[in-house]
Amino acid sequence: MLPNRLQRDLFNQLLAEVAKSGITAEEFMTQAVARGWSPPESGHLVFDGSDSVLLLKTAEEITGDPCLAIRLGRGVGIDSYGTFGFALMTCANLRESTSLLLRYGEVFFQPLWKAYEHNGGLLLRLQLLQDDPEQTRRVTELCFAQLVVVGSSLYRGVIEGAELHLAYPRPPHSAFYKFAMNLGLEFDCQYSQLYLPPHALDTPIRTSDPSQHVVFHQQCEEMLRGLASAQKTTAEVRRILIQSAGIFPGIAGVADSLHMSERTLRRHLASESTSFRATLEEVRDLLAREYLMKTDLSIAEIGHLLEYSETVNFRRAFLRWNNVTPSAYRSKHARQGFYSTRIAPTQQ
Repeated sequence: MLPNRLQRDLFNQLLAEVAKSGITAEEFMTQAVARGWSPPESGHLVFDGSDSVLLLKTAEEITGDPCLAIRLGRGVGIDSYGTFGFALMTCANLRESTSLLLRYGEVFFQPLWKAYEHNGGLLLRLQLLQDDPEQTRRVTELCFAQLVVVGSSLYRGVIEGAELHLAYPRPPHSAFYKFAMNLGLEFDCQYSQLYLPPHALDTPIRTSDPSQHVVFHQQCEEMLRGLASAQKTTAEVRRILIQSAGIFPGIAGVADSLHMSERTLRRHLASESTSFRATLEEVRDLLAREYLMKTDLSIAEIGHLLEYSETVNFRRAFLRWNNVTPSAYRSKHARQGFYSTRIAPTQQ
């Protein structure tokens, strides 16, 4: 799988942080290679996997900056998350965005977070398998600095009562934590985790947009499905159609986006036992059900978003897809939760 934008942006930001100490990219990479780093043969220089630990250690050692991991985490914004970032930005509140993080985070990185209910609030616990205490400290600093930056992109002000618990002794540069995180801090804890109090979970996101969230949410679902899908062409067509909700391209436009002829696209879809028309109908049905369940848009507005010039035509199509009218479907399924999150019982 090609590296995602977040991995590339983290690597480039690491080079920028190193450059502040007067060290060029070439010098840094030479030092990293001497310590065991093997640049990927693809030429895509990314910050990912076990290599990221080595790169982070190399950068801290050659710059002499113990705060480098925190600076790196603070230097990459929510825009580096692409569709996932837009999905976060259009959530209704912190509860929804946390659920989305837990469900779709593996598209960007290995599952690092696990959630626990605690005193009516939520604990976001970091799960690391590092034997070296210093490596654990660096990666923990990076992860929580990133989490705080993403959170600050979604909410105005400080979340009162939020606390950061860290499973290692207070480091000499701990004063920088307060500046960078702006949270209550505790060291020498059993786990490294962020506590979000009950009132914070319902904090509205300033960029919330229910109708756009439906589209971005479904794009995330397509990315997640694509991790294990064998039907690559169908998955790509679905992704393009979902992304274009409201102005669906025809088969020629989709074929052009995939850099193939219309005839080739039809052949690939047929080999996966489907067609362009069937895939478009599937996407329309999927989005229609999501709009009905998750937004207050009228039936006419939903029909318009799905490119039906007449509301009656949308009603007929929906009845054909689901054997029930849009109004009846909304009455039965209205306001169902977006995500299936795995929240464990209260733990300390």
